[in-house]
Amino acid sequence: MSSKTFPSLDSERRIFERGNRFVIGIDEVGRGAIAGPVAVGVSLIDKTNPALEAWPEKLQDSKLMTPKSRSEIASPLIEWVSSYAVGFSSNKEIDELGISEALRLAAGSALDELFKDAKTRKRIAEDGAVILLDGSQNWLGKVSYGLDVQVQVKADTNCVSVAAAAVLAKVTRDSLMQELDTQNPGYGLAGHKGYASAAHIAALRALGPTDIHRVTWLTRILA
Repeated sequence: MSSKTFPSLDSERRIFERGNRFVIGIDEVGRGAIAGPVAVGVSLIDKTNPALEAWPEKLQDSKLMTPKSRSEIASPLIEWVSSYAVGFSSNKEIDELGISEALRLAAGSALDELFKDAKTRKRIAEDGAVILLDGSQNWLGKVSYGLDVQVQVKADTNCVSVAAAAVLAKVTRDSLMQELDTQNPGYGLAGHKGYASAAHIAALRALGPTDIHRVTWLTRILA
């Protein structure tokens, strides 16, 4: 497998070598869409997992995978990670708060879900964890539960924990967008998942926005 397209545990191992038992990979999906929520996925990776080196071999950056391949890999990923969660911020929250704060809100929801388990909280407190965050800036702010945050460009491409978080978040969000498609026919949401495809823009101009569109993002499109 080419290291250029498939992730590794290199970054996670360096975190483990510093005395931490856990890595929490975090990535967002749906940030650039004009309809539907933004989602943030978190995946918990445990150094002591006997199957640590046996993550699903077809795992890639979620953007490089087809919807079918992401769906097929979701269940094996859920079995491989120690825990995972997906948090959402709605289109209305994005309009009201802005995308940066909405991302923090979604990440906070996902981390709250992860830390809801008392055993997980206890193990992280005793054995150490670092958050591995895709991107160039730490946008988590106060929702990081006081953990160190390591920011890495292209972590969704290069780091197994982050790629896993992204795939699980995307599969979860895609499923939601399919449900929203049945509630809002005519926009093709099941296909483009809320992104600004030509067909989506044409439908917006013909039908107008729905309750799930990010209206503050539509000014130029509907001008």
